[in-house]
Amino acid sequence: MPTFDIVSKTDFAEIDNALQNVAREIEQRYDFKGSHCKVERKEQELTIHADDDLKLKQVHEILQGHLARRKIEAGVLDYKDPEKAAGQSVRQKVTIRNGIEKDLAKRIVKDIKGSGLKVQVAIQGDELRVSGKKRDDLQAAIQFVKELKVEQPLQYENFRD
Repeated sequence: MPTFDIVSKTDFAEIDNALQNVAREIEQRYDFKGSHCKVERKEQELTIHADDDLKLKQVHEILQGHLARRKIEAGVLDYKDPEKAAGQSVRQKVTIRNGIEKDLAKRIVKDIKGSGLKVQVAIQGDELRVSGKKRDDLQAAIQFVKELKVEQPLQYENFRD
């Protein structure tokens, strides 16, 4: 029976490379001279430190640009609300999404079952396994999921006949 998996994987080595490039660019840019802006990563969480809201927005743009160059979609980042730090400086936590969360998985399963496609969907940990009798049904399911408005980037792998 043909199957494939819907997953959401993030390459943390590429994220580390992008963060090193961000740090290098912040050091070299003229508008950041004398500022205390930096981006740190611990496990699946980034912390952005900036002098003010304007610098925070500039760091966002730099970060997203470097992630895009490394073929990482901006949708893997889940920005929390910025919080005030000492003086005028701000700090913002950013969660790196890795794997499909339960709520999103249930929503995708519900949407696929409601679409009338002749496929079965099973949640397996942080990924989804889709199986069907025909290869065309699976390709239609991939197309259907791509058209859904999902804020998290998804990959389709292990397509087997």
